[in-house]
Amino acid sequence: MKWLIASDIHGSAFYCEKLLEAYRREKADRILLLGDILYHGPRNALPEGYAPKKVIDLLNERKNDILCVRGNCDTEVDQMVLQFPILADYAVLTAEHRLIYATHGHVYHNDHLPPLHKGDILLHGHTHIPACEAYETHIYLNPGSVSIPKESSPHSYMTFDGRSFIWKKLNGEAYQEYCLTEQNS
Repeated sequence: MKWLIASDIHGSAFYCEKLLEAYRREKADRILLLGDILYHGPRNALPEGYAPKKVIDLLNERKNDILCVRGNCDTEVDQMVLQFPILADYAVLTAEHRLIYATHGHVYHNDHLPPLHKGDILLHGHTHIPACEAYETHIYLNPGSVSIPKESSPHSYMTFDGRSFIWKKLNGEAYQEYCLTEQNS
């Protein structure tokens, strides 16, 4: 199964449309959203194309393809208009012998880890900065932000095919890869 993984749309219909174009282009089976879907948050400027109602329509059209975790900007009111679950604090996936703990990143992160074994993956957004870092205790991966990237990073997402995580710009250009089979756990 191929996943398209993204975070931090923050109500941008412009970038949500680009993300869904990438989903079609990638021929991914599912979308994993790591939170912060509709609201831009008080610390961020309005993203280009800020139109949460349009984002609602765009994502609801794909409701059966989306797995989502709750971001710090997501609320029960958002769940009332989105037709797929968004209020789970985390999702647990597996790949080979590893656990992938997918969360937004505002509660569980490198300084406050969920229950992980050596070699497990902590996957989260929240920082708006792509990351691939190996620690003694775990691997930390972050797809960056779809609509409000920080620290000169690109508008981005990642794909996962069960073997490799690939970071891509919204135009599909790959710029980083992490392969599970080549890494020691």
